[in-house]
Amino acid sequence: MRLALAQIRSTPDREHNLRRVLESMGEAHAHGADVVVFAEVVLDRFFPCRRCVDPAAAAALAETVPGPTTERVAARARELGLVTVFNLYERHGERFYDSSPVFDADGTLLGVTRMIHITDYEGFHEQDYYHPGDRGAPVYQTRAGRIGVAICYDRHYPEYMRALAAAGAELVVIPQAGTVGEWPEGLYEAEVRTAAFQNGYFAALCNRVGDEGALVFAGESFAVDPAGRVLARGASLEEDLVVVDLDLGECASSNGRRLFWRDRRPELYRQWLEIDPAR
Repeated sequence: MRLALAQIRSTPDREHNLRRVLESMGEAHAHGADVVVFAEVVLDRFFPCRRCVDPAAAAALAETVPGPTTERVAARARELGLVTVFNLYERHGERFYDSSPVFDADGTLLGVTRMIHITDYEGFHEQDYYHPGDRGAPVYQTRAGRIGVAICYDRHYPEYMRALAAAGAELVVIPQAGTVGEWPEGLYEAEVRTAAFQNGYFAALCNRVGDEGALVFAGESFAVDPAGRVLARGASLEEDLVVVDLDLGECASSNGRRLFWRDRRPELYRQWLEIDPAR
C-alpha cells in the first residue's frame, strides 16, 4: 500500500479548502498513492477553539453525509481510484459529530467513523459542538487493505486503539488537530508508536497545519510501522504531502500479533476496563 497524508492549510474560504482537498487527491494519485488521508475538519478554520455563542451559525457549518461535499470527494475518489479518508463537521438529524467518511477506490461510501470521546479545555471547546459518536470503532475493508480511523482525541484511549486491532485493522489513520507544543517531549508521537507496536498495525497521523490566530497547528504528520518505528514525517508549520509505502504483510509477523495478541488473557481483566471513579 502506498499512503499519502495530505497536510494542508485551512483558510476562511470553505470552497477554496475543498478545491485544495480535491487537488491534493490528484497530487496523491500522481505520486502513486492507493490511500489518501486528510486532517481534522479540513474544510474550516478550527472553530472549536472558541466557545459556541451562536448555535445556529455553528450548525450552518455542518453537513449531512452523504451531502454536497462528500459527493464531490466521492466522485474524485472514483475518478482517481483512490481510497480516501476525509473529515468534516457532520449533521445527522439534530445531532452533530466530528466525522470521517471513508470512501473506497470506486467512490463507494464504506461508512462514517464518528469521534466518540469529546474533550473540553482551553482552545478545544469541542463539547460545545460535537455529540459523542455512536458507531463504535469500525474497520473498513478497502481495496487497499483493512483501515480503521481514530479521530484526534480518540487516540488517547488504549481501549479504542485495541478495539480497532480486534476488528482486524492493518492500518489506523488519525485525522488530527494538534498545535505547536501541545504535547511536550514527543508524547503525542510516542502514544501512536506504542499503539502500533502493541497492536501490530501501521498507524498514520495526518495533522492540521497553519497559524489560525488563536491556535498554531504544527503539521509534522507521520506514519509508523507495527514495530513502532517512524517511517516518514511531514514538514513542520508548512503544507506537505507525506507519501510512504507500507507492507501490510508485516502486521502478521509483528510482535503485537505473534506475541502480545496471542498471550492476552482478557477474561481475567475485562471487568476492570469499566473503572469505578470512586475506587
